[in-house]
Amino acid sequence: MLYRLKEGGYAAYLVGGCVRDLLVGLLPKDFDVATDAKPEQVKTLFRRCFLVGKRFRLAHVHFGFDKIEVATFRASASTGLFNKKHYLKSKLGMVMRDNVYGTLEEDAFRRDFTINALYYNIADFSLVDYCGGLDDIHHKVVRLIGDPHQRYHEDPLRLLRAVRFAAKLNFAIEEKTEAPLFTMGELLQHIPPARLFDEIQKFFLFGFSQRALMLLQKYQLFQWLLAQTAHCLSHEPDFIHTHLVNEALKDMDARFHQKRSTSPSFLFAALLWPPMMMLYYQYQGEGLPDVSAYEKAIAKVLAQQGRQVAIIRRISLGAHEIWHLQHQLLHRGPHASHLLQHKRFRAAFDFLALRAKTGEKYEEIVHWWEVFQIASEEEQQVMIAALPAEEAAKRSKSRRRRRRRK
Repeated sequence: MLYRLKEGGYAAYLVGGCVRDLLVGLLPKDFDVATDAKPEQVKTLFRRCFLVGKRFRLAHVHFGFDKIEVATFRASASTGLFNKKHYLKSKLGMVMRDNVYGTLEEDAFRRDFTINALYYNIADFSLVDYCGGLDDIHHKVVRLIGDPHQRYHEDPLRLLRAVRFAAKLNFAIEEKTEAPLFTMGELLQHIPPARLFDEIQKFFLFGFSQRALMLLQKYQLFQWLLAQTAHCLSHEPDFIHTHLVNEALKDMDARFHQKRSTSPSFLFAALLWPPMMMLYYQYQGEGLPDVSAYEKAIAKVLAQQGRQVAIIRRISLGAHEIWHLQHQLLHRGPHASHLLQHKRFRAAFDFLALRAKTGEKYEEIVHWWEVFQIASEEEQQVMIAALPAEEAAKRSKSRRRRRRRK
């Protein structure tokens, strides 16, 4: 792709996170390209090219299942010279539109952090560094380009990006870059909930979630992402269900480094478990029946979280199913063999195992399900028949209730 841009008469550089990650020894998850070709000119060179974005006009070039983001060099920010049609800031200082094109050097100083302002030039296989990014990588420092207060106001998501890079790379945050993190968190209220949802996944699904949570709490930013969970972690640290959050993140980090899949539904089920259980106990105390209290708590917690972060419906439904299956896993019976076929069974079972690991007395039930999963059909029937008498009584009572309702 880079060579096609070059053959077309344009400059072409690898830029940003892919260059940074290669320099620190990580495998880049994607590749970004910077060029002096305008988006419309890029589109003429590639058959599967789509122009996206109003705030930042970009070209997305598709190769099979891979997508490469191509950005045109941007000019230095000077609102006095820019037409509102191409460059616009809100009253809060947020950049709402930025489509004024410039030179490579101007583009470097428009980027957010020095470690992301590194360019690999395919023309002579050199690294271009106008902002001291190589030096900051060597000293393991995250540093904003320009005045931190102004840059955070331009895009408050940079507050989270600073923390994410520090957690991912195990870098320190430079003093001037760090200071506003403690006081400017409320700016995140102005970020679209969909962008916050994407950022949460980047924090917690890529192998550094424990460090990320620790830093988010340190800078008091976690409350702007998951306010209900933040309240539980800070005000109810001894609540038994709070312990599950750290254990779940530890498990997900291990899975990532073992190259095993990690599930966003499982992530949100774990992160929102403490506030959901607190509400469940509250509704029980108000006299609601057990099942009604549980379902009402689930609905309210997901609704409140949805107002803060726009969780994709497929993922929120997955979290709901994982929680719903907890009751069925605890009340074993003839339905057990059918439960194994449920698409969320494995995630729900892993969740129950985490609950047992963090202090809930379900070790025996977890062991029963471990054996049940690998047993033959005949052995499964024997295991169901051998369940304790009290569980059989519960099943019988449940069947009688269903008959009466009919």
